Amino acid sequence: MRPKIYLFGDSITEESFDNGGWGASLVNHFARTVDVVLRGYSGYNTRWALKVLDRVFPAAESGGAAASEPPVLAVTVFFGANDACLPDRYAAFQHVPLDEYKQNLHSIVSSLKKRWPKTLIILITPPPIDEDERLRHPYAENPSGLPERTNEAAGAFAKACVETAAECGIPAVDLWTRMQQNPDWPIAYLRDGLHLTPDGNKVVFEEVVKKLNEGGLSLENLKVDLPLLVDIDLGDPLKAFDHL
Repeated sequence: MRPKIYLFGDSITEESFDNGGWGASLVNHFARTVDVVLRGYSGYNTRWALKVLDRVFPAAESGGAAASEPPVLAVTVFFGANDACLPDRYAAFQHVPLDEYKQNLHSIVSSLKKRWPKTLIILITPPPIDEDERLRHPYAENPSGLPERTNEAAGAFAKACVETAAECGIPAVDLWTRMQQNPDWPIAYLRDGLHLTPDGNKVVFEEVVKKLNEGGLSLENLKVDLPLLVDIDLGDPLKAFDHL
């Protein structure tokens, strides 16, 4: 059985297999080496993620996980866009205070490390926010006429995410900073001020692959699970399968 990479996050993760999203690109990138498993939950914040963690992932190894289960090589943890909703706007029910957000990330990482001590865990910050576009794409009634998110708030949560990764000794993808290196980021990377365009998905894919490579999970280091066509003797094709 192939090893796994889990993608755990909110709607930006849930949508990552759609129309060539960053998750689908990872599936293609790791074809025949790793199974990429989607665990995305639209609208979720870190508080809710902690509540469902034990239903999302298999039991911790110390709790008797089956020895035959394939190894989990990496987990991406991509929350913060919903935590950063402002507490006085229409999406206040999703808001999580900054200090609690950091603690929740610590708890998620700690729980994952207990399950899989050798697994590479990668935190991903929320993306930048285009406030004008958020006003054009509300997902509920917005009597205040103000955006439910701001780029300033998203930046504070992104900084907290990067700080948490450093405290946990794990890598982070600072998507908030990386995307804003392009002056045209609101149009190039975001389709509604929050969710990703194809080019935005490409940025996430490239940054995640970079962190995976740095963590030793490059294609050169991964085993293909069955004989490749080029390795099969055309005169005796079944010979390649004798020692599986």
